Amino acid sequence: MKELSIKPKIYTFDRCEEFINKFKIGKDDLIITSEHNYRAYFEKFNLHAHVIFIRKYGHGEPSDEMVEAIYKDIKDISYKRVVGIGGGSVLDVSKLFALKTISPIIDLFDHKLQFIKNKELILIPTTCGTGSEVTNISILELKSRHTKLGLAVDELYADYAIMIPELLKELPFGFFATSSIDALIHAIESSVSPKATSYTEMFSYKAMEMILKGYQEIEKYGRSARIPMLKNFLLASNYAGIAFGNAGCGAVHAMSYPLGGNYHVPHGESNYEMFTGVFKKYQALKPIGKITKLNGFLAKILGCKEDKVYMEIEKLLNVLIPKKPLHEYGVSEEELKEFTENVMTKQGRLMANNYTELTRETVYEIYKSLY
Repeated sequence: MKELSIKPKIYTFDRCEEFINKFKIGKDDLIITSEHNYRAYFEKFNLHAHVIFIRKYGHGEPSDEMVEAIYKDIKDISYKRVVGIGGGSVLDVSKLFALKTISPIIDLFDHKLQFIKNKELILIPTTCGTGSEVTNISILELKSRHTKLGLAVDELYADYAIMIPELLKELPFGFFATSSIDALIHAIESSVSPKATSYTEMFSYKAMEMILKGYQEIEKYGRSARIPMLKNFLLASNYAGIAFGNAGCGAVHAMSYPLGGNYHVPHGESNYEMFTGVFKKYQALKPIGKITKLNGFLAKILGCKEDKVYMEIEKLLNVLIPKKPLHEYGVSEEELKEFTENVMTKQGRLMANNYTELTRETVYEIYKSLY
């Protein structure tokens, strides 16, 4: 049985300049990033690289339309390395441009194109959430299908994952909140996955501990308390990425995709919407198993009884993002059946990692409970 795989080489640098000097960034590189990150941290070094500002091609979650537009602009550019610098959206898009053939992007996600990686890939996160720098997954909103879909193939692994805490200094609290909640849910979901091993659990549980204890400091001392902990949150996100990159995420992510795809809710926020509903259902369906260890671990950190764990986590997360019922996003009750159908027919990759089996009726019940 495969226990653990970490494909990228992981480097940490205190400052961007150290990374630039080590990797000799220059004319053979394609940098995909945001204009803000480039102007604030990289422009002063006169890198002579090809630079793509992702927001020129659209706002919100990355989409098939966005990727096709970028491809149109760069298809005649010669480059040997792709350097993705940003949050999950930038990193997920950057992975695709290390492939030889990516268009039509719908065909790629439908596995109709051959996966050939012919460029070196360097990924540098600027948020503390997705863990995308160490996974082989790219997630896009497929606008023609009104949902998000993940592509997971080994050709999407980075060659290098670079951790630079300096890049998180100006991260607004809202982005910090949604991204770090995403990392927490990566850690929790992967800990109860059927694919979890003692190795992946080591990363899952350490990430949970670092994130939850950080949230407790924020609850106690306010939002600014996160600043000295940014490196810890960056590392916790990376640990969670290693864990879910091996063990996988399940129904929380699967059920969040229709909400994110249809109502453009940030990924971490849409995950939080589903999180406690899914885990309460897991608890009811299969109270003895990996969830027993999880609940005991969380109870110690939260200082509560095991049967109060999800209520207490919700209280703590509400300090960062107040949870809303689904109808407040504009979701209609009729759409819950469409959401359920989407999960059961389009998200099999994720649903295979559920702690226990969830039927179509059970998924609908969870949506109803959150409505």
